[in-house]
Amino acid sequence: MTTAPRRFELTGETKINAYGITVHRIRATEDIPGTSVKKGDEGGWVESAELANGDARVSGDAWVSGDAWVSGDAQVYGNAWVSGDAQVSGDAQVSGDAQVSGDAQVYGDARVSGDAQVSGDAQVSGDAQVYGDARVYGDARVSGDAQVYGDAQVYGDARVYGDARVYGDAWVYGDARVYGDAWVSGDARVYGDARVEETWHYLVVGPIGSEGVTATLFRTKNGKHHLNVGCWSGTLGKLMAEVERRRAGWFAPEATQEVWVAQYRALKALGKATVTRWTEPEATSTK
Repeated sequence: MTTAPRRFELTGETKINAYGITVHRIRATEDIPGTSVKKGDEGGWVESAELANGDARVSGDAWVSGDAWVSGDAQVYGNAWVSGDAQVSGDAQVSGDAQVSGDAQVYGDARVSGDAQVSGDAQVSGDAQVYGDARVYGDARVSGDAQVYGDAQVYGDARVYGDARVYGDAWVYGDARVYGDAWVSGDARVYGDARVEETWHYLVVGPIGSEGVTATLFRTKNGKHHLNVGCWSGTLGKLMAEVERRRAGWFAPEATQEVWVAQYRALKALGKATVTRWTEPEATSTK
């Protein structure tokens, strides 16, 4: 496979990153269309010394191609590939077999690793992490301390932020928002747009309970439901049994404990109402 004419060279400046890998500073050898990058501008860091030769991609070497640019203290290493008009900047790192392409942006302290892919106009920013076989594409945004991993997909105009986790085979798409301490996993499908009825496919409540966590109820692809309350996962039917089990270890005053239990009961009732809505043939909004 051949590449487009080279746009970079190595400056001769090197360093060893936190994983013991030697990375090289790059410098633009020509202006890059559609960006502010000019010939002679120094960029970020890449592992591969093959980057400068413009020839076939060498297996086992990170690669930057097309009009892509790596800037700041950003690093691209392993078998990672940054292509198209993608931008990797700040202290971001792209590694493993990860791919960042299209107009995608990875910046801040973001990490994209493993077989993860970020494409289209998607953005991964802040301290967010995308790894494993995860996919983030379209106009999706993953930010804050959020993590997307496993075989999860985030796409469309979806937003995942805060301390949220999306993993397993979960899909978050459309205009859906997953945030706070919410965890979405398994076969979950979280989506929606401006229509009120489609927002009933998930529910986020928090902070509640003894640990002040966020509860996330979502519809799975088989039409059933799954509930995450902090790090606990289960169903609405098992929620109160888990509360009672954990209550034995609570040391708060009895009145405070009763408030927490009431919150969990309210969560169960609201969750059941939401799940019931899924079985209605045509949901209609109430104004």
